[in-house]
Amino acid sequence: MDGTSTLELYAPPAQEGPPMSDEPDNPDNPFKGTPFEAMFQQFSGAAGAGGTPDLNAIFAQVQQLLSGSTDGKPVNWDLAKDIARKTVATAGDRSMTSADGDRVADAVRLAEHWLDEATTLPEVSATSAAWSRAEWVENTLPVWQTVVDPVAEHVAGAMGNALPAEAQQFAGPMAGMLRQLGGSVFGAQVGQGLGELASEVVSSSDIGLPLGPTGQAILLPDNVAKFAEGLGLTDEDVRLYLALREVAHQRLYAGVPWLRQHLLAAVADYAAGIEVDTGKIERAMADIDPQNPEAMQEALAGGLFEPEDSEQQKAALVRLETTLALVEGWVDDVVREATRDRMPSAIQLSETVRRRRAAGGPAEQTFATLVGLQLRPRRLRDAANLWAAVRDARGVDGRDNLWSHPDLMPSTADLDDPIGFAQHAGELSNIDISDFLTDEDKPTDSTSDDDGDNPTK
Repeated sequence: MDGTSTLELYAPPAQEGPPMSDEPDNPDNPFKGTPFEAMFQQFSGAAGAGGTPDLNAIFAQVQQLLSGSTDGKPVNWDLAKDIARKTVATAGDRSMTSADGDRVADAVRLAEHWLDEATTLPEVSATSAAWSRAEWVENTLPVWQTVVDPVAEHVAGAMGNALPAEAQQFAGPMAGMLRQLGGSVFGAQVGQGLGELASEVVSSSDIGLPLGPTGQAILLPDNVAKFAEGLGLTDEDVRLYLALREVAHQRLYAGVPWLRQHLLAAVADYAAGIEVDTGKIERAMADIDPQNPEAMQEALAGGLFEPEDSEQQKAALVRLETTLALVEGWVDDVVREATRDRMPSAIQLSETVRRRRAAGGPAEQTFATLVGLQLRPRRLRDAANLWAAVRDARGVDGRDNLWSHPDLMPSTADLDDPIGFAQHAGELSNIDISDFLTDEDKPTDSTSDDDGDNPTK
């Protein structure tokens, strides 16, 4: 953003004050031995002549670092949206035209027609849209809140738990301010990450998560053009291929009701395993100048709130990455079948997408650093091979029927033996899925009043 800190844009100007104390140890510091000890010593530079901390001055200086209300939430999402939109505007964005929308609509209609032969999951894209980068930020923010809030909540809780019992008498107002500060800093950093992601994603499902509205296929024309640079292919081929992937994602998430919540639950499991390195926070706090709002942002960029990898967290990440790989691998196989005899350039485009998704773009890596989540399918190629093996052995129906219930899904170990799983999938495809469902999960037939309330039918 032209070298200007995001926090600098939103924080009030620093006020001059007395020099900070160089005293290495303050016996009146209630936060002694905690990650906040160094921060308190920095703030206690505003103390009176006797060296007694002036809490009013301390709270006033902390307030300078606050960038707005979080309304009790772990992330200041108003700030995140503002910064994301400013980041997009700085990088360059434009309003979509009717011609952009028409080209996307044509590509989506043809993609739906091609996919009818490649999957049993029905068409769901009743509408399509061409989004600008700013529209992507605005329209995907609700899902990002669901993804990021559990992570931020656990980080905030871990920081609060670092306060010792003897500091509780001082912690009331300070803890509230620190939570607000953390929400604002998280908001600033998430906003920066989303703004950068908005310049890379080509569709609403580009990173695997269902970020857009159900039943609407979305492409970002300017990012599609950026994706096509250097490939030596026609704009029509690239647009159609990316539309095929978007429509396939739409069919999968609409046709597999449990999948969306399954992914979000994996994120929540990851958040529950967060263990914050309080020592890292303490070392970072020692370098923060309370009169310099940029210092907190720099500390965060250096990993101030970056969680440690606990065993629970690693296990949750494996489950999340496996599910993302299965989603992307299925889409890869479906699109490959749909384009097999129609689009020679699909092979090149498929490989480009695979490399891009497996490695993650610069903005995706930045976002992963901020919230600790690696939202990319590390084993996409293995998953695509597994779905292809199942299709070869059991047909399109056998492949798609495995999405009927999460208990039928391939495991991480199955990705190591796709042929073995494909043989086993024949047994799975003959299972009566109703045996797995609770009464609430079982679909009801709105045209049959006699049987709709009978859980045995």
